[in-house]
Amino acid sequence: MNSAGLLVDSFARVREAVHEAVDGLTEDQLAVRIDPDANSIAWLVWHLTRIQDDHLAGAFGRDQLWDTDGWRDRFGLPFPAAATGYGQSRAQSGKVRAPAELLLGYHDAVHARTEELVGMVTNADLDRVVDTTWNPPVTLGVRLVSVIADDLQHAGQAAYVRGVVERR
Repeated sequence: MNSAGLLVDSFARVREAVHEAVDGLTEDQLAVRIDPDANSIAWLVWHLTRIQDDHLAGAFGRDQLWDTDGWRDRFGLPFPAAATGYGQSRAQSGKVRAPAELLLGYHDAVHARTEELVGMVTNADLDRVVDTTWNPPVTLGVRLVSVIADDLQHAGQAAYVRGVVERR
């Protein structure tokens, strides 16, 4: 397996975990917060997808699907256009409500774009600096591993919340 294959497989695992956490749940179930300060499945999946869309668009010099494909309008969230969920308050995270079809539609669109982009990555590409605002500067390899790790953490959290919701 080469670098591109490894990355495609990693992001496919994220997609699989997202579908397992969301498929078959109602909008009300997706919005459940198991504690007043906890994040809902809807927020977790929206956030991990926004981060993936934002970070990969930036790393590959593309526009975000959130804007170009109308996902921001479809979600209709009361946040600035650039919001990804990072740093949001618990009150803000509680405003993310969406049906499964919308969450999965956005995630699947971002996943398809991700497969296209990472499917062309070579070993040499992984050392390309994509963000100079950090010290040390962030390379493509580090950025992709960061997104995969963050996505899998949030997908796991969503799976946990689903388990609690289904037992209620």
